[in-house]
Amino acid sequence: MRRAVCPGSFDPIHNGHLEVIARAAGLFDEVIVAISTNYAKKYMFSLEERLEMARETLASLKGIVVEPVGEGLLAEYCRQRGVSAIVKGLRSSSDFDYELPMATMNRQLSGVETVFLPAEASYLHLSSTLIKEVAALGGSVSDYVPRSVHRRLVAGEPSPDQQPKR
Repeated sequence: MRRAVCPGSFDPIHNGHLEVIARAAGLFDEVIVAISTNYAKKYMFSLEERLEMARETLASLKGIVVEPVGEGLLAEYCRQRGVSAIVKGLRSSSDFDYELPMATMNRQLSGVETVFLPAEASYLHLSSTLIKEVAALGGSVSDYVPRSVHRRLVAGEPSPDQQPKR
């Protein structure tokens, strides 16, 4: 079985992430969406909420597993899970510059390769940080996030699937 991991904090998961994960699912028998916690970061959503949103959103895709990374190095996680590749989406050359040293280190530590997938053009501008900022300032992000995420981002404002019928 060819198994890959799509790691990230996914705070929150957005349509750009989903597009890369879906494409990875077409390339590998199993894709583990490995949700990490970087204790230096401040998160909007707890690990449990991020896992729940990812599971809700990805439930219809075949071959997808959502789980926490836990403590330690991603390279060690990959070794323990029998992962042959890390899949990372790239939006720009700065993403590549950031990801390349990590890809090299992961390969040297565990032999796991990194596969870079260029983001779909319509999602090049998306980041979890930008989505949170726009939502916090009252802007609409419903076109950029799954419904389960939208409901949580706009706390108190029902998402379109929860609007009362007229």
